[in-house]
Amino acid sequence: MQAYCAPMTATQTILDARACERTLRRMADEIVERTAGTESLVLVGIQRRGVQLAARLASLIEEREGRPVPRGALDITLYRDDLQTVGPRPLVGATELPVDIDGKQVVIVDDVLYTGRTVRAALDELADFGRPARILLAVLIDRGGQELPIRADVIGKVVTVPAGSQVDVRVAELDGDDTVIVGPARSRGA
Repeated sequence: MQAYCAPMTATQTILDARACERTLRRMADEIVERTAGTESLVLVGIQRRGVQLAARLASLIEEREGRPVPRGALDITLYRDDLQTVGPRPLVGATELPVDIDGKQVVIVDDVLYTGRTVRAALDELADFGRPARILLAVLIDRGGQELPIRADVIGKVVTVPAGSQVDVRVAELDGDDTVIVGPARSRGA
């Protein structure tokens, strides 16, 4: 993993489509290594882009290991610690867990690890569904800046991002292409 740090005056591509594919392949192999196979493995993506990344990781693992990997989706909206600032009618997506997670090795998948608050909310939500034997965190990008004692177990790329900058992960399923871009932060309404 290489760190990247530069002043953000313009948008910069950190991973293009080919680099994203290579990174996900490496992450898939590391997940299988850390879980000692796929027998009790379940991948759960955090809505939105974590779901697509979890599906890709599951496909890559299935391709290499020859057995299906259950995957699900978490929408952490109602578990956020800033729900009152979201507004009176937050958009809530689907949470779907395809199997009982008791005793399983669950890998939470997200696009970017920043403050750790999204992951904390995901852990809270998972606890409502069962008691996994182990929970791991896999992120495509770790941008630093954690506010909680949460660290990823499987990291695609570490990117040191200056204050006032933002990391955007684009996935083909939602955005039309696969790229990771770092640039100046946009306002909430942008």
